[in-house]
Amino acid sequence: MEQAADSGRLPPLAGLRVLDLTVALAGPYCTLLLAGLGAEVIKIESPTGGDIARFNPPFYGKDGIHLDNMEPGDISLSILARARNKRSISLDLKTERGREIFRDLATHADIIVENMSDGTVDRLGVDYESISRINPRIVYCSITGLGRPSPYPGVKAMDITVQALSGVMDTTGFADGSPVRFGLPIADLITPLYGIIGIQAALRQREETGRGQNIVVSMLDCLTSLLPFEHFDVFQRAGFPPRSGNHQNRLAPFGIYKTADGYVSIAAANDKWAAAIFDAMGQPELSQDPRFTGRGPRAKNADALNALIEGWTSQHNTQDVIAELQTKRGVPSVTVRTALEALADPRLHASGAIQTLVHPDAGKIDAVGAGVPIRMSGAKVGFDRPAPKLGADNEDIYGQLLGLDAQAIARLRAEQVI
Repeated sequence: MEQAADSGRLPPLAGLRVLDLTVALAGPYCTLLLAGLGAEVIKIESPTGGDIARFNPPFYGKDGIHLDNMEPGDISLSILARARNKRSISLDLKTERGREIFRDLATHADIIVENMSDGTVDRLGVDYESISRINPRIVYCSITGLGRPSPYPGVKAMDITVQALSGVMDTTGFADGSPVRFGLPIADLITPLYGIIGIQAALRQREETGRGQNIVVSMLDCLTSLLPFEHFDVFQRAGFPPRSGNHQNRLAPFGIYKTADGYVSIAAANDKWAAAIFDAMGQPELSQDPRFTGRGPRAKNADALNALIEGWTSQHNTQDVIAELQTKRGVPSVTVRTALEALADPRLHASGAIQTLVHPDAGKIDAVGAGVPIRMSGAKVGFDRPAPKLGADNEDIYGQLLGLDAQAIARLRAEQVI
C-alpha cells in the first residue's frame, strides 16, 4: 500500500494502544487518524456482523466493485477505507464474559474511543467511570451526535440531522432557494478532529498528573461552533441573506463565476485585486464607481458586481480568464475541478492526501480513500496495512495480549462471546 512518509522513521503515536468501540463514520474516522499516526488501534466489533459500515454499498467482491446486494465474501468500500491500519476482534459486550474481557483489555490500553447511542456504555458497564476505576490512566473519548445527555431525546444524530440543527444548512444554497445539505458529511468529519485534539491534550496532561480523563465532543457542538466565524447574526441584521450561493458577498468579488467552458473561482477581496479585475474586463473606470470603491460598498452592491464580472467571464474560456487574472495580474483565480479530477490528481496521491484502497486478499482496487494529510519532519504517517476482516486478530489479541490459550479461545467462540 502507498505510504505517505519515509518508512525508516517511527510514527509519532507508536506505543499507544487504542480500543475502538466506534461504528459508522465519525468515530471510525477518529480512530483511523490515530492509526495513521501510529497508534495500535484494536477495533472491537459484534461477532454477529460488526460495524454497520460493513453493510454500506458499494462493495468489492469476486466480480469487482458493485452496488448490488451484498454477497458472501464482499467487503464494503466504507470498511476498506475506514479500518486501514486497524486490528479487528469480535466481542459481544452484551454478555458478562464479553464485558469481563473488555475490562481486561482496558487495563492494557491508553485510549478508548466510543460513539455509542445515549446510555449504552453505562448499561454495558464500559463507561468512563467504570473503566477509570480499573485503569486511572485511560483517556476516554466519547463522540456524540447531539450531546450527552441529548437535548433532543429520541432523535437519531445522522449527519444531515446535525447539519439541519446546527444552522450550517441555512448558510448553504442561494438566497432565493431552499437550504442545501453540505456535499460532504461535514459533521461526521469535523467532530473527530476535535476529538483527536482533546485526546492529545489529555495525553499531554496525563504526563503531569498520571491520570487520564473523559473527553466528550458532540457533532452539533462542533459544527455550530463554526457559525460565528462569518458573523451571520450581524450580517442578517444588516439585510444580508444567510445564503449567497456561489459567492461570499462580504468579500466581493469573491466566488464562482461561469465561463464559456466551465467555472472559475475568483478571490479578489481587496481593492488592488478588484481594480485588476476591472482592468482585465476593459472597464478600469469601475474602480471609481461609488458602488465599488471599497470593501463595504462592494459588499452592499455584490449582486450587481458579480453580474458584471460574470458577464465578462462567460464570454471567455476558463484558462483565458485565469491567464488574464492569475497569470498576468496576480488575482487569485483557479479552475473549479470536478471531484473526479481532484481525486485523480497524481500530486495529491504523491503527497499521501489520497491513497488507493487495498483489499486484504485482492490487493489494490479501483477506488481511493483519504490519507493522513499531515507531513512531519521526524516521523512517518499514513496507512500501510489494509482493513482487516471481522475478527481477523482474535487469536493474536486474545492469545498474546490477554494470554488465553487455544482451548479458551475456542470456548469463547463456541459460546458466541467472540
